[in-house]
This record gives sequence, structure tokens and C-alpha cells, in this order.
Amino acid sequence: MKVSVIIPTMNEEASIGGVIQTIKDAFAAANVSIFTKNPLDYEILIVDTNSKDRTRDIARERGAVVIDEPRRGYGRAYKTGFEKASGDIIATLDGDSTYPAEKIPEFVNLLLKEDLDFITCDRLSTLKPGVMSFKHRLGNKILTLTCNLLFGVKIKDSQSGMWIFRKEILKKLRVESDGMPFSEEIKVEAFRKCARCVEIPIEYRVRKGEVKLSSWKDGTKNLKYLFTMKFRK
Repeated sequence: MKVSVIIPTMNEEASIGGVIQTIKDAFAAANVSIFTKNPLDYEILIVDTNSKDRTRDIARERGAVVIDEPRRGYGRAYKTGFEKASGDIIATLDGDSTYPAEKIPEFVNLLLKEDLDFITCDRLSTLKPGVMSFKHRLGNKILTLTCNLLFGVKIKDSQSGMWIFRKEILKKLRVESDGMPFSEEIKVEAFRKCARCVEIPIEYRVRKGEVKLSSWKDGTKNLKYLFTMKFRK
């Protein structure tokens, strides 16, 4: 069993080295304990969208595979990563240290043990004060409520960027966005088209490096895309 950890990056030199090392340490520890009889193989794929700093150099130094993707976009980076991934299971997260990278082997074990198709992680239920701005929290709540009402799903965090799923389910999913709406799109598609999907709470942390999201601009795009999804043919 092999896991492909995919991380989209753009100017993440302040954090990417630590994220990669945390993943490597987590798999090393897991293979000594949980997966002793059947150790997990893994790869770390950095899909870089034209970083101007040392992101790519640091990633290579830490042993990750760096994929250059000149086309901008969060969704575009993931599509490219999915195409290049050689693992049976895909795990995703951002490169800014906000997600608990050390939990990936644990979540992979849960996926296998419970015979799940897709796991998404909920940042909002256990969110600590000061980690996310009020505008960002409000935007997430509006988008999640809209997502649930439009598609009849029950998700607590429609915008989370940490997922663990079986690569084989991608052929069932219609994921088209090249931008930030990709995050909500893949969840809606998975929960509607796969039988075994769950959402689990995680600790979300203060990001390292520059903030790239524009709360209102990106939030408006995501909201419009939900209606595009609802009425597309």
C-alpha cells in the first residue's frame, strides 16, 4: 500500500521544510508501530506554482518530488498532483503548517480499518481563538451552510484543504475547478457519489509565511461556484 502526499505550494519557504520533515517522521514512527507487519510506502509530491523564493530547493533538499506547474490555481495544482501520484491513497494538505501533517498515517489507518472511501478534515469545530480571522470564519460558515442546503450533504467545513482518500474514486468524481472552489467541489462530489465518506475534527494552526487568500474575493468566487455546480449539466 502506497500513500501519495500532495502539497500545492507558492512561496512557502518559511514552512515547507518543516511540513515535509513532519510527514517523514510521522511515517517512520507509524511503520514501527501501527503498520509493523504491513509498512506503508509513501511519496511526497510538491506541486509548485511558480514560487519566487526557495520553496522548491528546500523541498528537494528534504527529499520531496517537486513538480513544476506554471498554470496558476489551487485546483489546477491538485489535478496535476493527482495525475502524477503513484499511490493507492492520496493525502492532501497545505504547505503553510496550518494542518496537522503528523496525523496523516493515523488517518490513512482509519481509512483502511473502516474501509472508507474519503475522509475530509473539519477545522472549525475545534478552532482556537486567534487562529482564523472573523471574516474567514464567517465566510466558511456561509459557504458550508450553502453547500449543505444546495446539495443535501452534512459537512461542517466545506473549505478544508486536508483530505485522505482512495485514488480509485477519482474516476467517479466530476471535479472541474482550477481555483479555490476545487476544495468544496471535491467534497460535494465525494459525499454524493461515494458510499463511505466521513468528516473528522482536526487542530488548525496559525499559518507561517504570507497570507494568499482574500476572504471576500475568494469567498464570493466559491459561493458563485456552488450555484454553478448545482445547475450545471
